[in-house]
Amino acid sequence: MIDTFSSLRAPLAAAAADLHLQLSDPQIEQLLAYLAMMEKWNKVYNLTSLRAPQAMLTHHLIDSLSLLPALRKHAAGKPMRLMDVGSGGGLPGVVVAICHPEIDVSCVDAVLKKASFITQVAAELKLANLHGVHSRVEALKTPGFDLITSRAFASLLDFTTLTRQHLLPDAVWLAMKGQHPTDELAALPADLDVFHVEQLQVPGLDAQRCLIWIRPKI
Repeated sequence: MIDTFSSLRAPLAAAAADLHLQLSDPQIEQLLAYLAMMEKWNKVYNLTSLRAPQAMLTHHLIDSLSLLPALRKHAAGKPMRLMDVGSGGGLPGVVVAICHPEIDVSCVDAVLKKASFITQVAAELKLANLHGVHSRVEALKTPGFDLITSRAFASLLDFTTLTRQHLLPDAVWLAMKGQHPTDELAALPADLDVFHVEQLQVPGLDAQRCLIWIRPKI
């Protein structure tokens, strides 16, 4: 791996430790290889507005890692299918696939080049549980999912409305947001249950982050 990304190994490992994540050395290497691929492909495919590797590490990789403690409690080691909607360069879907090989991750994006990038990541990093899917989510024909995630995809109303058809019974939505989205929460229909709002602390990032857990009311 090029020196630029090798030098990020220590801060990545430190952030994982701060989040109480026990990542293996191969997982750390895969995360850094993914970051290097994103930096390389970004020049042609415009995956992110960030260009500096350190900024990409903090704002994308570690930010996505902050989801994992909550996800691990929810999944409890059980195999499940996860859809990452509007995944772009694969955040948080690729990070989940690397750190949770028991979770089958489909990164869905309406932009072909971004879905193609995910397919390339899956091939190069040998992630059999990662799939790049080119489709508008409302037009996607697929078996249902146990968990549907998004990170900066759309409003909570659009996110839940466009993906509701893909939820399995007892499945949940998990939306990564910045500041507490009071107005978006108020716009949700009465038949949805916002059963948990969880504040996140992202190592090295001085910004507000939260997770919004939603499920249909029974």
